[in-house]
Amino acid sequence: MFIGHFGVGFAAKRVAPRVSLGTAFLAAQFVDLLWPTLLLLGFESVRVAPGATAVTPLVFEHYPISHSLVAVIGWALALGAVYAVTRRNTHGAIVVAALVVSHWLLDLIVHVPDLPLMPGLDTVVGFGLWQSKAATLAVEIPIFAAGIWLYMRSTRARDNIGKYGLVGLVVFLAVIHVGNVFGPPPPSATAIAWVGQAQWLLVAWAYWVDAHRDARTTPTFASAA
Repeated sequence: MFIGHFGVGFAAKRVAPRVSLGTAFLAAQFVDLLWPTLLLLGFESVRVAPGATAVTPLVFEHYPISHSLVAVIGWALALGAVYAVTRRNTHGAIVVAALVVSHWLLDLIVHVPDLPLMPGLDTVVGFGLWQSKAATLAVEIPIFAAGIWLYMRSTRARDNIGKYGLVGLVVFLAVIHVGNVFGPPPPSATAIAWVGQAQWLLVAWAYWVDAHRDARTTPTFASAA
């Protein structure tokens, strides 16, 4: 799952208009932002095996710190708490925490059984949608499209940066996804880790775009946060 996570990040604006798109991207992709650093430090591991699944050539051998269910819940609580303290927005903090957990739930759909439930436990889960490229695209693309639609319905561009910056972000994410699904496998795990660090640029891009867009409406429950 790649653009599906960003689709959920886009959609979050509908229920939490005070949460920046950059923060939503950070939360929705948090475990995948953490994972490359853990790879480089040797705490987690992945192997490139072309043909491992129809969608991805990656075999996720060991990633309990970033991707086990218990760890993800812990990261969600931590990120939500930081947001609550720094932004004084309880509703937004709940949405941020939920976005972190949403990553694991979406990964559960597409991954073959390799997602650990908790560090130190051998049990792994995954529904295996990656075994079918068509089925994966049929799930992920609508999530992405719906998220963009909700974001655009919830915000309006203040200037050309808000308008064309958003278009550029969407197109860039789509191009990356096409490369991920139809491109050649990465040369090594180290290359994956360094390219993965570039996702922070997507977060920065989202902050930039969102700063040039205004919320159209504010849900009534948000005012009580």
